[in-house]
Amino acid sequence: MGVQYKDPLAQLSLPPGFRFYPTDEELLVQYLCRKVAGHAFSLQIIGEIDLYKHDPWVLPGKAMFGEKEWYFFSPRDRKYPNGSRPNRVAGSGYWKATGTDKVITTEGRKAGIKKALVFYVGKAPKGTKTNWIMHEYRLLDSSRKNGSTKCSV
Repeated sequence: MGVQYKDPLAQLSLPPGFRFYPTDEELLVQYLCRKVAGHAFSLQIIGEIDLYKHDPWVLPGKAMFGEKEWYFFSPRDRKYPNGSRPNRVAGSGYWKATGTDKVITTEGRKAGIKKALVFYVGKAPKGTKTNWIMHEYRLLDSSRKNGSTKCSV
């Protein structure tokens, strides 16, 4: 019994020459902010998975679109139930933050943060670095008390 691959692009019916190269601001404002606000998208081009349950090399097969870059909506798991530290253990390793966070602005105000992460195979802190890189985008929390995020959509 074989496994049949279903091409997600065949279901999208995209026009010829379609490209998806959103800017950081577009990803935050047009996609993430709208997703958090509960708005529907006319074209489902960004998949929704818990990417921390998978090794990065299986993610391309789970993407809705993309050849060398893939986009996902994913929940952020917490390391501790009442804490703010994210749990970045995934599959056979973990994602480790690298570099400095980039503040993304829109219309002169801060909209969110872009963080670069590198995948390491094994357990922290003795994992082996791989060539897999992920950019995590998150909205700025306007109120830490209740964790709400305000978006202008």
